Amino acid sequence: MSSVGSVTGWGRTAPSTSLLVRPRTHEEAAAAVLGCGARGSIPRGLGRAYGDAAQNAGGAVIDMTGLDRIHSVDADAGVVVCDAGVSLHRLMQVLLPLGWFVPVTPGTRYVTVGGAIGADIHGKNHHGSGSFTRHVRALDLLTADGTVHTTVPGTALFDATAGGMGLTGVILTATVQLLPVHTSLMSVDTERATDLDDLMARLTATDHRYRYSVAWIDLLARGAATGRSVLTRGDHAPLDALPARLRRAPLAFRPATLPAPPSFIPEGLLGRTSVSLFNELWYRKAPRLRTGQIQRLATFFHPLDGVPHWNRIYGRGGFVQYQFVVGYGQEETLRRIVGRIARRGCPSFLAVLKRFGDADPGWLSFPVPGWTLALDIPANLGGLGAFLDTLDEEVAAAGGRVYLAKDSRLRPDLLAAMYPRLADFRALRAELDPGAVFTSDLSRRLGL
Repeated sequence: MSSVGSVTGWGRTAPSTSLLVRPRTHEEAAAAVLGCGARGSIPRGLGRAYGDAAQNAGGAVIDMTGLDRIHSVDADAGVVVCDAGVSLHRLMQVLLPLGWFVPVTPGTRYVTVGGAIGADIHGKNHHGSGSFTRHVRALDLLTADGTVHTTVPGTALFDATAGGMGLTGVILTATVQLLPVHTSLMSVDTERATDLDDLMARLTATDHRYRYSVAWIDLLARGAATGRSVLTRGDHAPLDALPARLRRAPLAFRPATLPAPPSFIPEGLLGRTSVSLFNELWYRKAPRLRTGQIQRLATFFHPLDGVPHWNRIYGRGGFVQYQFVVGYGQEETLRRIVGRIARRGCPSFLAVLKRFGDADPGWLSFPVPGWTLALDIPANLGGLGAFLDTLDEEVAAAGGRVYLAKDSRLRPDLLAAMYPRLADFRALRAELDPGAVFTSDLSRRLGL
């Protein structure tokens, strides 16, 4: 099944027109790759990459959501084998009643397993568990010549595919190791941090006690309050922590859904004044310290999933999500960037700071040990591109990098400094796919 349509990332910027192909079998996927034409093809999942990673102007975009079978679940060993088009939401529906959870989840469960591998997604537990592909035991990859390769961690093809943004081939199936849980609820501790230094001190001193940890940060606060935050950490709740009414169905998964925003929202709704007010209220309503609160999984991990099409709130202009990481020892760089964002008045109400653990083996995987900050900014903010360019330069000079799955505007000259295995990635692609069968707007823009 195919059609021509306009495609954007979740940020709704820079749309491009492509031939959209939706295979339902591995054979149809191979035919789509072999018949993609001169402009090539790129696999796409549920479209949650923020920028242009899953777009291909004038070429083919292979929608993998038609390949959505769960082939097997080993409920004793906690291993699932599934198609790349299966969403994390679907895995949770199937696996939670069996006492298993996905090993890593980002801020949305509406990503596919193939997308999770291609972007090597991370979550609130990276400091202890690493990124998604650290838990992938094997995958079947369809390459440019139509061959299917079964590849495992530690091989060049696997490590290039982990975080490779779909540019090594089409992931068809994956074998994933799961996390055992006793309930579908979370035990959560919440506390306020008065400024950025207070936040970093709390995270550094106590993160090892928690499986999951994240801080919402007020990037409009200035002066002594610069970097004030709400720190939220937790773990899967044990059965004996639940009140009696929840013990009757401890593994039930029932995420709530709110009405979607209207299709038209006036530009400028999320300006400095409105976001500043929101941030003030959000910080003030948070408890100074609360421990052991029982929360639903969706509340803790995926609060925005309860609002369908929440990306519309930024209006027709869309938004840019900017995420970078700088290593431990580069705290002054982080302080300087947070201060610059605050002085610039970037109206971001979705801003989070986390700590990363050990680097992952993917050649283009984003996480390295250090501090990562992610923020959403309306794309129509005056001078935004030039401002973010200067932040990119600071990040690169500090040995850091930006996240390709969220990027929509990085300058290509900074890429090699951020990703030291870039030359290896390019060499493998040239050998594996000399005709550039796998191509995206991102790969053209950055010369990947």
